[in-house]
Amino acid sequence: MSRLSFACTAVRADRYAAGPTLVFRLRITTPDDEPVHALALRCQIRVEPARRGYDRAETDGLVDLFGEPSRWGSTLQPVQFAEVPLMVPGFTRETETDLVVPCTYDMDIAATRYLDALGGGDVPLLMLFSGTAFTGARGFRVEPVPWDREAAFRMPVATWREMVEQHFPGCGWIRLPRDTMDALLAFRSGRALPSWEATVQALLAQARTESAPGSVLTSTTGRTAP
Repeated sequence: MSRLSFACTAVRADRYAAGPTLVFRLRITTPDDEPVHALALRCQIRVEPARRGYDRAETDGLVDLFGEPSRWGSTLQPVQFAEVPLMVPGFTRETETDLVVPCTYDMDIAATRYLDALGGGDVPLLMLFSGTAFTGARGFRVEPVPWDREAAFRMPVATWREMVEQHFPGCGWIRLPRDTMDALLAFRSGRALPSWEATVQALLAQARTESAPGSVLTSTTGRTAP
């Protein structure tokens, strides 16, 4: 349905969601009085990193994602942020609706690593819409929503950080393979450590000791390494 146009007017962190969630406010308009009975949309959200500048600290934090800054002319490509469905109730001419986007703080995800590296300012987003429109003033028609429907939006970094702090206050998050988790659990249990933080601190202390000149390397089981 080529007459449809989209705009994103605001974003907020959902304080009552079970997991990290952003809520984008969308405005959808048509140029005439023909009713839209419903919209079944697919919404893809991309980060457009080339559309903003970066200070020194941010640049250093993004090297592992985009490579050295000298290469950013070719490596600063869009990053997938989310893809979610949306059902929009019937309306005439204009309506506003919420686009609910579940998020993750998994640092293996490129978009999360990008957002975590930003110190402030805005995140340039591009929302791409497609799907099906159910329309008709007399009768009922089914029309596709063209793939070129989009809306640009600049999300405050502060909104992202507010969302993260609601669910991971003062913390980070790391996803580990099962065998690594089993090894960490064995290390923790063998030393009766009270928490995962204490476990990681013990491993870091052991690593510092083993890297000291003249030290004898030991494995996590306490045996002397060959």
